[in-house]
Amino acid sequence: MTTTNFFDVIIIGGSYAGLSAAMALGRSLKNVLMLDSGTPCNAATPHSHNFLTQDGRRPAEIAALARQQVAQYGTVQFRSDPATGVNRPGPHFTVSTLSGQVFHSRKLIFATGIKDLLPAIKGFSDCWGKSVIHCPYCHGYEFRNHKTGILANGPIAIHLATLVRNLTSDLTIFTNGAPQFTAEEEQRLQQRNIAVVQTEIRELQQSGGQLQQVILSDGAAIPLKALYARVPFEQQTPLPAALGCSFTEQGHILVDGMQKTSVPGIFACGDAVSPMRSVASAVAGGNLAGAMANHELSQEDFIAPVS
Repeated sequence: MTTTNFFDVIIIGGSYAGLSAAMALGRSLKNVLMLDSGTPCNAATPHSHNFLTQDGRRPAEIAALARQQVAQYGTVQFRSDPATGVNRPGPHFTVSTLSGQVFHSRKLIFATGIKDLLPAIKGFSDCWGKSVIHCPYCHGYEFRNHKTGILANGPIAIHLATLVRNLTSDLTIFTNGAPQFTAEEEQRLQQRNIAVVQTEIRELQQSGGQLQQVILSDGAAIPLKALYARVPFEQQTPLPAALGCSFTEQGHILVDGMQKTSVPGIFACGDAVSPMRSVASAVAGGNLAGAMANHELSQEDFIAPVS
């Protein structure tokens, strides 16, 4: 095995979590290869919020600055070449890429994110990340005191309503079918003047991604400025599953408090492991994953026989 294709750690995924992990490892002089597909989860979002020192900046600007800073550490290499296959034929991992390259490493970090599965509602994808949003912490302040909707049902709708009602007094839940609330939940919604609409949504009328009104299947139109939606998702890559990593009931990669997966030597971070979808959360998880991967490597080297 030549030194040109062997690394201490290969990081699959080069957005905020992956870059944060790479910085922690680079500062510890570990040889790192980052493989990136260039498709971050928040590509449609114009501005990032709730991240100290970066509040309101474009996500792409944050990522570009992060990459520039990580590149200062000479032991970190970048390749815009997505990983397509991973196996572990021996003590080390073997990673193949879209271009046909093959690399090897002692540890793996998955920072691959997730892929949102958007509903087939006209105008939904145009608004996603702009005025159809997933998180009140990331976007809610910008839509405070405006007509706001929640596209969800059951416990998720109640969870969002408890958070969003603090930001607006004009709130409507769209269940897209029969409501799935308990009698107690229905009473609380009524007492707090939160309307519930069960007629299915046919279209989101918008301009430049900014929501104007919701058109229901019966033709009724409801003006809105923002719509919260929890859409289903899938992992951006099947590679963690192929390696035997365990997953949560929600579909995230299962990790412990140190970002370790169920497979020894494999760490994961970012949106792939957590429902807390924010740049700040991804950076924190990536930093910990990088530090823990470095800890394992350093410990292994320290106890290894000296030749």
